[in-house]
Amino acid sequence: MEDPPELEFEAGQWISIPFGPKTVRAYSIASTPDSPDLITLVADVEPGGLGSAWFRRLRPGMTARFKGPLGGFVLDRSDHRHVVFVAEEIGIVPIRAILRNLETTGDSRPAQLAYWAGRPAGLIYDAEFRARTLTVPTFAYHPLVAGGDLAETAAPAALGVLVDRLTPSVEDLVAYVAGGEQTIHRIREVLVAKGLPRRAVKWERFW
Repeated sequence: MEDPPELEFEAGQWISIPFGPKTVRAYSIASTPDSPDLITLVADVEPGGLGSAWFRRLRPGMTARFKGPLGGFVLDRSDHRHVVFVAEEIGIVPIRAILRNLETTGDSRPAQLAYWAGRPAGLIYDAEFRARTLTVPTFAYHPLVAGGDLAETAAPAALGVLVDRLTPSVEDLVAYVAGGEQTIHRIREVLVAKGLPRRAVKWERFW
């Protein structure tokens, strides 16, 4: 960070980068608030769009302008319900930031993570989450790859089945879902059908 020298934000928020007068792209902040002088972004550059090309051109020392922090996909510290996190592909970025922030602040509330990717390499933080299960007893990790343990290959269907299995009860539960619009709708349908209030499903849409 240069101006301002530090950025105050909450884990799970995002920034917007302008590429023209009417063209902006949003990127979740991958780092946590305990390092306000340095922020980290993670981007999927495979689509080859405007933002992907910008990331590929970046070099050390270049200046990047942005607006932020923005967004309300953040954990309410006064809400101590256990959490089910659901991430589809690059939607893992804000959820990982929230989980890392829970650990650095000593918040050990029960949390489960259902994480889907189209191929094994798409589970970009798989090793980190597996290691976390060994050090955080209240954390459970459920990775899912298309064509893997569930027959469904589409994220909405596969994650819907997995979340249904993981939540025999929705009492004292809150959900955070990040990914595509269809996945968000499917997870909300599954949980609301079990009795979870719609407002207890927080979401961040990536596409």
